[in-house]
Amino acid sequence: DNPGYAIGGLSGGESKDEFWRIVVHCTERLPANKPRYCMGVGYPVDLVVCSALGVDMFDCVYPCRTARFGSALTSCGKINLTQNKFKMDFGPLDPNCNCMTCKHYTRAMLHSICAKEQLVANLLTYHNLYYLKKLMWSLRQSIIEGAFPSFVRNFMKQQFPDLIYPRWVVEALQYVGIALDSPSHSEDVAST
Repeated sequence: DNPGYAIGGLSGGESKDEFWRIVVHCTERLPANKPRYCMGVGYPVDLVVCSALGVDMFDCVYPCRTARFGSALTSCGKINLTQNKFKMDFGPLDPNCNCMTCKHYTRAMLHSICAKEQLVANLLTYHNLYYLKKLMWSLRQSIIEGAFPSFVRNFMKQQFPDLIYPRWVVEALQYVGIALDSPSHSEDVAST
């Protein structure tokens, strides 16, 4: 009888189909009344799916590591600010975010310093951590309010606006009784 349980050894190259099935294998066998911690899992889609599968806590270097390469996690998916399409984009990093980075820096400004300033890694790390904290707070609130399936469907629609979901996401969520708004799926869609 431990105070909690860790699920480790994932995110090491296994397919996403194997990934979710291993998570389910573990969560179905671990006590439901004890915290279940999944080590090294940090992609937003993975966090939401694993939460649906019964995981309670996570940690990962992903939000900080991806920031160092100019990537930001947003309500509409990951964006890479090193791309030239952001050169003249004077909108906020994420219009649905109230963090200090989104309030004070445009995508164009962040793009202009991506290759030459360490500051961008700090700003994007701050934003990415803020985004994930807000995501997990909203997820928790939806559970408390009895609205988790709706939360999951809305989150997936934001991440995949064309409603073409990765097959593993569709299958994992169906396993726990959450049907997405469209049965569409693709084996080629990445989860990042």
